[in-house]
Amino acid sequence: MSEREVKGKAGIKELSPIDVYKLLPRTNCKECGEENCMAFATKVVNREVSIDSCPPLLKKENERAYKQLKEMLKPAVKEIIVGVGDKAVKIGGKLVMYRHEFAYFNPTAIAIDVTDEMPEQEILDRVKRTANFNFEYIGQTLKLNMIAVRSTSNDPERYRATVKKVAENTNLPLILCSLNPSVLEAGLMAAPKARPLLYAATKDNWKEMAELALMYGCPLTVFVPNNLKLLKSLSRTLLEYGVEDLVLDPGTFLSDGLAETLNNFTMVRRAACKRGDELLGFPLIGVPMVAWMNRGGIPDELAKWREAYLAAMLIVRYADVLIMHNIDGWALLPPVVLRQNIYTDPRKPVAVEPGLKVFGTPDENSPVMFTTNFALTYYTVASDIENAKVNAYLLVVDTEGIAVDSAVAGRKLTAEKVADALKTAGIENKVKHKKLIIPGKAARLSGEIEEMSGWQVLVGPRDSSDIPKFLQEKWQAAQ
Repeated sequence: MSEREVKGKAGIKELSPIDVYKLLPRTNCKECGEENCMAFATKVVNREVSIDSCPPLLKKENERAYKQLKEMLKPAVKEIIVGVGDKAVKIGGKLVMYRHEFAYFNPTAIAIDVTDEMPEQEILDRVKRTANFNFEYIGQTLKLNMIAVRSTSNDPERYRATVKKVAENTNLPLILCSLNPSVLEAGLMAAPKARPLLYAATKDNWKEMAELALMYGCPLTVFVPNNLKLLKSLSRTLLEYGVEDLVLDPGTFLSDGLAETLNNFTMVRRAACKRGDELLGFPLIGVPMVAWMNRGGIPDELAKWREAYLAAMLIVRYADVLIMHNIDGWALLPPVVLRQNIYTDPRKPVAVEPGLKVFGTPDENSPVMFTTNFALTYYTVASDIENAKVNAYLLVVDTEGIAVDSAVAGRKLTAEKVADALKTAGIENKVKHKKLIIPGKAARLSGEIEEMSGWQVLVGPRDSSDIPKFLQEKWQAAQ
């Protein structure tokens, strides 16, 4: 993709590489690593490189052009950093409203809450479980990102001690939650250089909260439930007061308020991305943990389920940060997997490195199979082979991250590619049989593969879950 919608002073306009190229030094010096300035401009528009990668542009004489480019390239939703160090979290930074228009950046950050009225051991346990949460999914490690420290006691000293305890036991970024400025200031004093996200400024406390945000250099949440006009007005007030890093909370409600919640999130993001409204061009925060509040007598399992589906809905409806309560893996997996799927780049299929993969302890009589380098295909096949405890070689053919059937149809998977991959991997030096098992969905290539490679082809199952059965029935018979 070479063009995208961006926000300009006059509204929405198309930004193309030529717009960027006109403001570059145009020396074709190659200091950026590209062949020429036009190639660099194209990558800038596609967000593959930063304009800071152009050394001549950073010189004093090009300061005006640099500022123009910064303004031109700034996202519709401002990018804000919470925390410090290598665990700092970037939120916002969205360029477009819809994922298919370009790509989403900075996956939704998920925070787990603790309160200042929890027993110390429970707080430490929740912090540890949050930091240690991880799940392997098609080659990616899915994690939780933040700790939200809530004041339920409204006691400044108690809150300060809780924030101090949390800060001493994790380097995850913090969200400090209280509507009482005195309580929030006590928390900030316990972690003065942590750059937490402050939650939250309202129409009643905004001035005190703004002073704290400016004093400690922290981003500030603007909380105005179910009133977008007032949310925008308060955002304007805080910006004029000098607070530049804002996060917007239009309110999270369940039951009868759910439709309004989703509508408010959508309208805020639409205002920023489609109308260029800078007063609403900030990250959005949702609070799925409302499922635990005022829940009456519903059991914990139902509250966990409600929180999980609300989190999923908010991820889809543009939330950049979520505060959740439940720490059970079964309820957290759906939101984190959904998040991962939405925040992959639609322009680039998720792929693995091609080459020869070894499973178990194969010998010269072990089967040789191949698949494509589409990540979901590869990890599915690999999982089925591992679970069956099969000793085998698996050749991963480069199809530019496309699945078997689509790669065959689009000529990304050809007999020539398979033959070249066999030769490059040197597999014929590892086995003595020269028999290749191909995916059932690539059956139509069998004859061509035999001709081009000199290997005998066995058409395998269409579904990798049938590999163990195929090896037992067909592979043994072919020996």
